[in-house]
Amino acid sequence: MNGALATTERLTLRKLTLADAPFIFRLVNDPDFLVYIGDRGVRTLEDAEAYIRNGPIGSYERHGYGLWGVAVKETGELIGMSGLLKREQYADVDIGYAFLPEFRGGGYAFESGSAVLGLASEVFALRRVIALVAPANAASIGLLKKLGFTRSALQAADPESTVIYERSLGSD
Repeated sequence: MNGALATTERLTLRKLTLADAPFIFRLVNDPDFLVYIGDRGVRTLEDAEAYIRNGPIGSYERHGYGLWGVAVKETGELIGMSGLLKREQYADVDIGYAFLPEFRGGGYAFESGSAVLGLASEVFALRRVIALVAPANAASIGLLKKLGFTRSALQAADPESTVIYERSLGSD
């Protein structure tokens, strides 16, 4: 697929574009996204375009990375997003991911998360990545543990709603 940042056995990770607004609209308004990640205020396709422009595209321009679209390699269909986020309040880069409901539980988050960690280490030379997760999000915590993350001693801004996990990358 043109513009692929990474490919896995089943997936392609690529930059999101404004043409992905219908997908983003659906993803960020999914009930689980709203509960575990938060309401991004995306109510229209124009809002979805603004989300892409100000979020992922802005991050690509500032940092070289951001949230990438995760597509089925065979069809090109977007099924989720996975990538790296730089948040001002944390020294380390944060891994993030979200998938449409019908694609959860099939190993896609692990497969794309592993690819993101590879990019973090090999392309962006990051030594450590953190993950912010809602304490009630057992599925996400399970995924982070499977990806090699452990609970961090770092304190989140709001520890009632967010805990931090971390993982070292590369050799120390």
